[in-house]
Amino acid sequence: MKVKSIFLASALTMTLISTGTAMAARDMISIVGSSTVYPFSTAVAEQFGKTGSFKTPKIESTGTGGGFKLFCGGVGVKFPDMSNASRAIKDSEKENCATNGVKEIIEVKIGYDGIALANAKTAAPMKLTRKEIFLALAKEVPDPANEGQLIANPYKTWKEINPELPDAAIEVLGPPPTSGTRDAFVEMVMVAGAEEFDFI
Repeated sequence: MKVKSIFLASALTMTLISTGTAMAARDMISIVGSSTVYPFSTAVAEQFGKTGSFKTPKIESTGTGGGFKLFCGGVGVKFPDMSNASRAIKDSEKENCATNGVKEIIEVKIGYDGIALANAKTAAPMKLTRKEIFLALAKEVPDPANEGQLIANPYKTWKEINPELPDAAIEVLGPPPTSGTRDAFVEMVMVAGAEEFDFI
């Protein structure tokens, strides 16, 4: 499981407080980021707007990676105040933030992101290992004919991976590359599956 986080640049907060004219350009908090966290963020923002003297924050679902890109773009009212994430911020994203003047990032852990694999209820349940999932989804897989070599993934059905699995096409629906949930899936499932092979 991966931690959902909200990131806030304290440098941005100080800039908004100390610059009254800049504050007038935007009178609400701007939040971007994770589509997984979006429903939760929206509910919290609506409650914040109803119960306080401030406007309801503006929430945009951009995906975790897209949110960090916008958040790390700079300091000021043209940039979001917070970025929701369904994974931790990457070192490369921190470097991008620092390059653009977003320096003191504060991480607030809100909850945990769950990932579930499911199949149609009309089909028999499949018990898959991480290794089998890796073989089904990886762009390149170990060559069964040449140990230690990788080949383009030839698998089209689950049965080709494991004779005990159904003779059904491998079809996967998942989040886009900008999704932190997808990043978490890669880390927890795909990397773990690849590690089942000594040479990968």
